[in-house]
Amino acid sequence: MSPAPELPDDFDRTLEGFAGMQAQLNHDRAQQTLRLMLERNDLSQRERNKLAEELEELETWLGRLDRDAIQIAAFGMVGRGKSSMLNALLGQDAFVTGAIHGVTTKADWVTWQVAEWQDEWGLDLPTVVNEQVEFFDTPGIDEVSGTQHANIAWEIAQQADLILFVVSGDVTEIERSAVQQLREVGKPMLLVFNKIDQYSEIDRQAIYQKICNERVRELLSAEEVVMVAAAPLIDKLITQPDGQQQVVTERGQPQIAELKSKILQVLYQEGKSLVALNSMISANRLQEKVINCKMAGRDRIANDRIWQAVMAKSVAVALNPVTALDLLAGAAIDIAMIVNLSKIYDLPLTKQGATKLFQTILLGMGGIATGEVLVTLGLSGLKGLLGIAAPVTGGLSIAPYTAVAVAQATMAGVATYSIGQIAKTYLANGASWSDQSPKTVVKEILATIDEESIMNRIKRELTHQLERPG
Repeated sequence: MSPAPELPDDFDRTLEGFAGMQAQLNHDRAQQTLRLMLERNDLSQRERNKLAEELEELETWLGRLDRDAIQIAAFGMVGRGKSSMLNALLGQDAFVTGAIHGVTTKADWVTWQVAEWQDEWGLDLPTVVNEQVEFFDTPGIDEVSGTQHANIAWEIAQQADLILFVVSGDVTEIERSAVQQLREVGKPMLLVFNKIDQYSEIDRQAIYQKICNERVRELLSAEEVVMVAAAPLIDKLITQPDGQQQVVTERGQPQIAELKSKILQVLYQEGKSLVALNSMISANRLQEKVINCKMAGRDRIANDRIWQAVMAKSVAVALNPVTALDLLAGAAIDIAMIVNLSKIYDLPLTKQGATKLFQTILLGMGGIATGEVLVTLGLSGLKGLLGIAAPVTGGLSIAPYTAVAVAQATMAGVATYSIGQIAKTYLANGASWSDQSPKTVVKEILATIDEESIMNRIKRELTHQLERPG
């Protein structure tokens, strides 16, 4: 077998170029998707007000994509050196540090240009050269007022593209639990073993191995655990003017190069795609809220339309003395209601389509539909006789006529209410019965309807309308 041909020296660079192009495509697609979501969300002003925070979050994500901003957040318990680590990465004291317990009480952030690291090290990473990094320092996860601080931390975790979890020795059970929770957020993570200057070489290696092989073995790989000394303390022997010698402790140069390298590697390989992916995850979550809000608004409007149809049919049936017209008028109102509901859910039906859906619903309703017909046929005749007898009885038959009319109209109203709720469910589900049969869906909906409550409401409103002076 002949040996495999050698690949050209620039083959890897070509592959990297393609990866960079794909990352840029992902970035641009996410950018366009967010812009369209904001411009074409078809929300009423009431819905906009209700979703103000969600829309603002979409604007924030779009802004991050527009300026190529990647967010890196530092987490950890109090005193682990989160702020010192970030300052070492930035090369400046941008975050407050100190011996006081819980110096960081809110989320602080600083923007940094990736190009500054590249210039410093002479690196050629074209896919991240124009990006900026926003470093976030979070309150300690074990603060006394932990609930509020924890909420801040987890909110930032949802937004972050890369998580740096800082420890300063063997991982505690609290820290391991926090790492596990953060892993569930689904973001890349580096566990930073800080303050290694406080351990001997043997001890630090023993702790590192314990962390990798026992504490976080199921959560992180050894490549995702980095040792640093963000603010190393060095004992220095100095000679006083009087000739006496004294040991003083000074801060040495940060030992942070490996962490910088790991961060740049993540940004180079996944930077643009990470922001695009995270923005789409958030956009999907927010889109669900938008849809739920819109559906809730439509549900409210649909219920109003259904009740209007219920009362229209009830009044029509109550006042109409002709049996055949009761049934025809009632069916016409039901079909018109379905057409109206279809427009609310942006799935407009023709009269023919609404009639077909009406028939399908009636078949599934069984008892209620049959009951309406029987009650209409039976009571309409009685109602007609009482109406004819009114002049003969000197108006004495008006009271029983009204009682019969209300009973007949109530039954018709319950049927219309049921038809409306079933049609609404069908339309809200995208004009689909889902994976169930129409009869099954109808039965499930009818089981949730409080018929007694609906009948009482119809009687109350109908009686009020019938007693109202013409």
